[in-house]
Amino acid sequence: MPVYDRKEQLFTAWQEFVDKGQINKNWVRREIEDSWRRSRSLGVDPFCDNVPFSVGENEIEQRREAKRELLEISFPIMKNLFSFVEGSGFIVSLIDRDGVIIESIGDRETMALAAQNGLVVGAGLNEEYSGTNATGLALRLGRPIQVFAAEHFIRALHPWTCSAGPIYGHSGELVGALSMTGTYEKVHSHTLGMVVAAINAIEGQLKVNKVLENMLVINRYQNAIVDSISDGLIAIDEKARVTKINSAAASLLKTSADAILHFSINELLGYQNPIFRSLQTGETINDEEVHADTKKGKIHCTVTCRPIRNPQQKIVGVVAVIREIRAVKQLVHRMVGAKARFTFDDLVGRNALYLKTVQLARTAAGSSSNVLLLGESGTGKEVFAQAIHNASDRAKGPFIAINCAALPRELIGSELFGYNEGAFTGAKRGGAPGKFELADGGTLFLDEIGEMPLELQANLLRVLQEKAVVRIGGDQVIPVDVRVIAATNKDLYNEVVKGNFRSDLYYRLNVLTVNMIPLRNRKDDILPLTGFFVEKINQRLGKQANVIHPETLDILQRYHWPGNIRELENVIERAIHVATGEVLTPDCLPEEVLAASRLYLVRREPAVPAKPQDDVVVRNNTKKPGKQNILDAIKRNEGNLTHAAKELGISRSTLYRKMEKYGIQVVDGEYVSAKMHKSLPFIEVANERFRFTED
Repeated sequence: MPVYDRKEQLFTAWQEFVDKGQINKNWVRREIEDSWRRSRSLGVDPFCDNVPFSVGENEIEQRREAKRELLEISFPIMKNLFSFVEGSGFIVSLIDRDGVIIESIGDRETMALAAQNGLVVGAGLNEEYSGTNATGLALRLGRPIQVFAAEHFIRALHPWTCSAGPIYGHSGELVGALSMTGTYEKVHSHTLGMVVAAINAIEGQLKVNKVLENMLVINRYQNAIVDSISDGLIAIDEKARVTKINSAAASLLKTSADAILHFSINELLGYQNPIFRSLQTGETINDEEVHADTKKGKIHCTVTCRPIRNPQQKIVGVVAVIREIRAVKQLVHRMVGAKARFTFDDLVGRNALYLKTVQLARTAAGSSSNVLLLGESGTGKEVFAQAIHNASDRAKGPFIAINCAALPRELIGSELFGYNEGAFTGAKRGGAPGKFELADGGTLFLDEIGEMPLELQANLLRVLQEKAVVRIGGDQVIPVDVRVIAATNKDLYNEVVKGNFRSDLYYRLNVLTVNMIPLRNRKDDILPLTGFFVEKINQRLGKQANVIHPETLDILQRYHWPGNIRELENVIERAIHVATGEVLTPDCLPEEVLAASRLYLVRREPAVPAKPQDDVVVRNNTKKPGKQNILDAIKRNEGNLTHAAKELGISRSTLYRKMEKYGIQVVDGEYVSAKMHKSLPFIEVANERFRFTED
């Protein structure tokens, strides 16, 4: 049917509907009929000669801003669509989801003609405002549609034919519509197809934009994650160029990330670096140690590499994790417990000479000089070394201890200085760092330094002088920042005289010398040390043997302690193990301690002839003291047993035996320190408590 005839039929049908409400179903499509009825029920005026609704300029700008992404994507596609129909009298429009035109392009004459009917930017084509039209129907029905001439409900749109379709976003939501409008005689079914093709392009680009946006967000997440990792990360491409590096890696390489990007990894680490080797061979590398000389200085790190392959299994790059060797060592130290546990607060004693020794050690802690601890075995040299370390500015660094006497001569060098792969038979692959490297930034405690072989003393001296080590079998100079505390039970000066110890090493070590006091020279510390060990060992073993018999304490104080504090601790632990109750009696002590005590009594305590009475006390030792005399003497002397024994004219050991005989015992209680803490215990005398003291 000719376009004009079809237009006239539709106009007649429209006239019948607006006048009488009748529908000619032969000429009016079902979707048009339904829209006409909705338009009439909404009160739309069919006789208006202009689009009845439009928004102002401010609102137009707000709507354009709200649809900025849609506009930016759609406008180039609209221009491309218009280029196919330019000069043929068409307008291409972008409409938001509310039916408001937010952008139009078209021939100048057609745009001017459309303006006479209100078809301009800002016009509202929603069905409730402008009745039946292609844009309103496309938004309502959710599909493309073409509306011809008098199919429009309002008379202002009868001169036009409009093809429109809805635009959906990346997640399927309605975001707007696209339309192409021309005078009614321009109608052609291909017009709607062109609109649909343009809409498909817009929707495709919206999805691409969303994917790109997601990728950008993911990339930013990745960048944030990479930069937040404390380890260094480097990625290289198939040409060994750096494509990604985080701030930790840039810092380790002493440069900035921007300065490294796109540079060859070989320019940074040399051609022997494991990252390049992994790229060439496809080898997976785990924690390989690397020494590299760069323009910014020397780098010492470990490298872990993973090659990246494409779907065809071709290597296209490598991702590497690099860790500064000091950070690796700190992790190892935390895992294996290479740290000092003791502090000066853990040192127990009140002896004047001992307290002077502690003060000297505190002074040494405030210095960076080497320290030499001299003393017999068991006097606590390592405890002092740990306390010095923890009180120094290296407290957060490692504390590494090595006993030079406990290692075979042939292993001391590799333990101290490390070795390279292949340095000797049995050397581990990749080599191993020595104790000096592991102690970098902290303290190295060389116990029994007097046992070090002469040939290694020269190497040790060189390390102390140059503050650097060379591994056995290697030539790489590795800087180390280590403070040395040495200890020995030998007379080092005498060893120097004998030729067993280098004099230059002796003077290098003998900067701050601390002479440890043997326990036999600090007998007044036996009581607090015993109390300390009783409490600690009971707690560790879950036992309650915390009452010390007076005679047991007397035996401990008479013993000469050749093994010093270590021996005392072992004796107390043994006594607690064998004790059958709460009281540590003399029979809990080992035989060697009891034998030495008996020998002491034979030598120091001549026998006293027995007296017929044992219940009356005469001050000048004319009779043996009885229970009441002992109680009175203890009261008068406020618990000082030494003074009480002198007043009674008996020895202190005899007083202890008398106290046991008459039931005058050390007791446990809130105010009675029977657990032998660092303070002195109490004894109970006739319902009164006195602090147990000695001179």
